[in-house]
Amino acid sequence: MTTSFYKYQGTGNDFVMIDDRSLSFEADNLSLIQALCHRRLGVGSDGLILLRTREGYDFEMVYFNADGSQSMCGNGARCAVSFAAFLGMCKNECHFMAVDGPHKASIRGNIVELEMGPVREFLQIDEDHFINTGAPHHIRFVENLIHYPVVTEGAKVRYNKELYPQGTNVNFVTELREGTLQVRTYERGVEDETLSCGTGVTACALLYGKLKELEEVSVETKGGRLKVRFNSDGNGGYTNIRLIGPAEQVFQGIIHIPQEALASN
Repeated sequence: MTTSFYKYQGTGNDFVMIDDRSLSFEADNLSLIQALCHRRLGVGSDGLILLRTREGYDFEMVYFNADGSQSMCGNGARCAVSFAAFLGMCKNECHFMAVDGPHKASIRGNIVELEMGPVREFLQIDEDHFINTGAPHHIRFVENLIHYPVVTEGAKVRYNKELYPQGTNVNFVTELREGTLQVRTYERGVEDETLSCGTGVTACALLYGKLKELEEVSVETKGGRLKVRFNSDGNGGYTNIRLIGPAEQVFQGIIHIPQEALASN
């Protein structure tokens, strides 16, 4: 099978992007998605994103993790906005549909500001926390994050069936200075640490903002810096949540996936 694609990255979170306005991509073919995302045998990415037309919106984003599962992805959505602007589906402002509902975004140069859904529930789990920002996120504050065993400890939480029957993303956080966090994330669906996770960064910033009574937080990830802005809703939750950072096209190409490769995945 031969497929045209674009490669995008947002603070190191990378994605295979496909213009699927013709609805010709085999979205139900998990082997194809896994093959395209494979870092040795395919393009290599944390996920795959299809852009489609959707009545009443500039576009629809259909997101798949590298294993073929679906979820919301903040950095992926920012990259989708950049890709949609490249394709002429929107300009400086856009309104699009994702798996968790409608979103608005703006784009200025390579900086995309994405509106996330409201968050009203904060759960404490022993000394850790849980927040859903369109994707589930377990959060743990730690010391010496640079040397923390993110993959080992993240997998323990992600695969805790008693606590998370459907699994979860796991974030490890350190305060660098007032108003700035360092975050590392083990992502469900990738089953590894990624360089950045938009919904995870958002969850960590909201929790930290709640604890410190802030409405803007900067976050350092392995892939770069993101900023999160938000407003209190007066009832312990937050609205007008904005995830802000760069999203860039890396390259474009055509890949042929042999039938035997699809059969083996």
